[in-house]
Amino acid sequence: MSYEFIEYADRDMLAIDLANQIAGDLRSILGHEERAALAVPGGTSPGPVFDDLCAADLDWSRVDVMLTDERWVPEDHERSNTRLLRQRLLVDRAKRAGYLPLYAPFDQPEEALEDLARPIKGEMPLAVVLLGMGADMHTASLFPGADKLAEALAPNAPVLMAMRAPGAPEPRITLTAPVLDGALRKHVLIFGAEKRAALEAAKGKSALEAPINAVLSGAKVHWAE
Repeated sequence: MSYEFIEYADRDMLAIDLANQIAGDLRSILGHEERAALAVPGGTSPGPVFDDLCAADLDWSRVDVMLTDERWVPEDHERSNTRLLRQRLLVDRAKRAGYLPLYAPFDQPEEALEDLARPIKGEMPLAVVLLGMGADMHTASLFPGADKLAEALAPNAPVLMAMRAPGAPEPRITLTAPVLDGALRKHVLIFGAEKRAALEAAKGKSALEAPINAVLSGAKVHWAE
């Protein structure tokens, strides 16, 4: 498995450069496709990237944004990843982008999977995917030890799956490994010594042990202390 590892002097430089790269990827793909889909993570790490990316000069009206995964909570909930997107990415020039949700008002995510997956299927392969990685080597909501991890890693996995994992307070919904890995451009964002060590530790492990390995091939990994 080969990927490009890019080290930055600081997090500000990483955010600016990564935002520029993603914008360039989208421009390139929109040069020969009618629409482009961008999938991004939640959490705090990508926030500064979103702050720069939202002002990028490109035809956002032809871009559809979605999350790589989401907690099964309402969009106005404090733990909702959608809230972060609406505050920091879907603003400025990027407010013209479309948005494909990973939440619907049902008690359990399984009740909504088919309806939520339908518009995403029409966007595949995804144009650009930005992923994070945890110190446990998870990415999106593909957690080691999750209840349906093997199914979500399988080549014939559906577009979306519900996922429950030890330590995750609520159910999750996630794009599956073949959807993420099949993106035309893949970027992984990690900060700090602990996550760099985790990336190194993932080498040689199976995707069941280190789910990040399911999406690393051909990706650009962006790191700053």
